[in-house]
Amino acid sequence: MSKRIKIGLAWQILIGLILGIIVGGIFYGNDNILKYITPFGTIFMNMIKMIVVPIIVSTLIVGVAGQGSLKQVGKLGVKTLIYFEIITTVAIILGILLADLTQFGSGVDMNELTKGDISSYVETSEEMANEDHTIMDTIVGIVPTNIVSSMAAGDMLPIIFFSVLFGLGVAAIGDKGKPVLALAHGVADAMFWVTNLIMKFAPIGVFALIATTVSTFGLSSLIPLGKLMILVYFAMIFFIVVVLGITAKIVGLSMFRIIKMIKDELILGFSTASSETVLPRIMLKTEKAGVPKDIGSFVIPTGYSFNLDGSTLYQAIAALFIAQMYNIDLSLTDQIILVLTLMVTSKGIAGVPGVSFVVLLSTLGAVGIPLEGLAFILGIDRLLDMMRTVVNICGNTLAALVMAKWEGRLDMDKYNNYFNNETVDASVKEN
Repeated sequence: MSKRIKIGLAWQILIGLILGIIVGGIFYGNDNILKYITPFGTIFMNMIKMIVVPIIVSTLIVGVAGQGSLKQVGKLGVKTLIYFEIITTVAIILGILLADLTQFGSGVDMNELTKGDISSYVETSEEMANEDHTIMDTIVGIVPTNIVSSMAAGDMLPIIFFSVLFGLGVAAIGDKGKPVLALAHGVADAMFWVTNLIMKFAPIGVFALIATTVSTFGLSSLIPLGKLMILVYFAMIFFIVVVLGITAKIVGLSMFRIIKMIKDELILGFSTASSETVLPRIMLKTEKAGVPKDIGSFVIPTGYSFNLDGSTLYQAIAALFIAQMYNIDLSLTDQIILVLTLMVTSKGIAGVPGVSFVVLLSTLGAVGIPLEGLAFILGIDRLLDMMRTVVNICGNTLAALVMAKWEGRLDMDKYNNYFNNETVDASVKEN
């Protein structure tokens, strides 16, 4: 009897990625083919978005009600935000230093570049400017006026705020809250089962998303901006290995172990250019690796708004690259303004669609860089976004483990056993 060959999720996604590139290249500019391929990618992304909110709400209620207190949640929240601010600031400074050292934007012939349409990003940026959006507006926005509308819009911070308070309420009413806690537990387990079911469609979704991207922009758009791609990818890898590696080492963890733990999620995030696709599995895997449920379900979703290391690193590089294309020499004062502006804008408009471009539009104007420069790099933004997503996933996974360690609540036996267990993926699927 012949043995059935099993192909792991990571390999399935890689095959989908490669086939997507080939098909997209073959049918470059063919809108008729896109009509049939694109919907499969859209359906997959919609399925992922469908499960994110129920998972966050249910796991936070279970975690906070099971072992949390108002004082504990408040302390964790302050520590988490300080950690996020430090790491993202390091990312911004690293991006500026690398762009300054390489000067890859100098000498780029803008006549060879194709301009993309950035009008939608400009409109969003102008709307944000007209609303005079500040950090205080973001803080006020954390408290929802209508939790149902926040859930419908997928606004993470109001959802987290409500879920934490609800979890504390369930804990406070004792035995009366047990049926609610049991319901939340059941919802969480059911949604993780649904997540694993949806992941079976990941290779098809990845194929469709990549084929659509390549057939729309083509591969030729990479050549004139090859230097920018090389710089961004090098900076991202350097940030993961060195910055996040040192951070992990400080608290007694290994970044390479963590990368091994989430390799499937990194491939999926890279292929789809979306961190949302892996949020449920990251939460489950960190819990399996010893992070308490209440810490993981608080830190990881919050990081999706405040700890976008890959995005801030890219924004710093892109801003200087565009300045160099226009032969604009930014002084030390201008670069300090750039750092401070990115520190504010990257947090103040978290959750806005096309956030990286909107942040860049807000930032370029502050230091006198022409906004139209963004139109030149739009064609390769999707490919840069794929690597930004990888860094964001690594940063938020590490953040959950770091915060659990600093709180003295990381189960080191679970952490060590996770990597010694060859059937880790099987244990994830059972949930």
